[in-house]
Amino acid sequence: MLQLKKYGAIDIGSNAIRLLVANVIESDGNDPVFRKNSLVRVPIRLGADVFKEKRISEENITRMIDTMEAFKLLMRSHKVSEYRACATSAMREAENGDEVVKIIKKKTGVHINIINGNDEAAIIANTDLQSLITTDRSYLYVDVGGGSTEFTLYSGGEVVASRSFKLGTVRILEGLVGHTIWEEVENWIKEVTKGHTKIDLIGSGGNINKIFKLSGKKEGKPLTYFYMVSFYEFLQSYTYEERVIELGLNLDRADVIIPATRIYLSAMKWSRAKNIHVPKIGLSDGIIKSLYNDKRQVV
Repeated sequence: MLQLKKYGAIDIGSNAIRLLVANVIESDGNDPVFRKNSLVRVPIRLGADVFKEKRISEENITRMIDTMEAFKLLMRSHKVSEYRACATSAMREAENGDEVVKIIKKKTGVHINIINGNDEAAIIANTDLQSLITTDRSYLYVDVGGGSTEFTLYSGGEVVASRSFKLGTVRILEGLVGHTIWEEVENWIKEVTKGHTKIDLIGSGGNINKIFKLSGKKEGKPLTYFYMVSFYEFLQSYTYEERVIELGLNLDRADVIIPATRIYLSAMKWSRAKNIHVPKIGLSDGIIKSLYNDKRQVV
């Protein structure tokens, strides 16, 4: 007998806010099937406020309220039974982050959880990541966001090390990432991958998904280090306007995609990885899975 449930995941990032609505299909004797039903992305760049001014501006608070109201209506239209809203780097660093959470709760009824980097990595681990990981290789999972990047090393099918760094695309664009942070990331990657001979990267985030789409590769095929190098040079040969008009990138993607590519390339270089796999997973998918698992445990 089939049972269908609809769950919602709201991901409040430093570059954009997303709503994922997913179908969870249960049938007797089978594992649940998770299928994306709808994904809505609103480009509210909270990081541009927070990483410089340490606060979310009144304008962006109003935009967040409007967005949460819209998301609430969309979830009602989809008949979503459960949802969870998680905020990452920008909200956790904002001096008025807790105040904004209370305002949004009062105005819209939507409750937001501000999560730390370790929680973010743990939620992402709830995705279908395990289905990609084989026990005879090591994998460095890299999730690049606007305010931070989460790194997790898997070896033998298990988590070996995990860490979050304040190395994000919006932060880089704002000139707020110095040499010290890059050096910390380099040293950490080299240390945790030392002794691992067969290493691949697994990349997640909107930028690597866009890079993969532009590559024309078939789903399931990895991108090579050499492709990433040439793509990075290719991107830099275009102006911002040309990336929008000629490459068809969204206004809020055409600038962050360059620092994102640099982060992935650097991680590949420091871990000695020759390939990067790009499954379509991210924090929103992890929120759906963790929400489902939590509900099952209660039952």
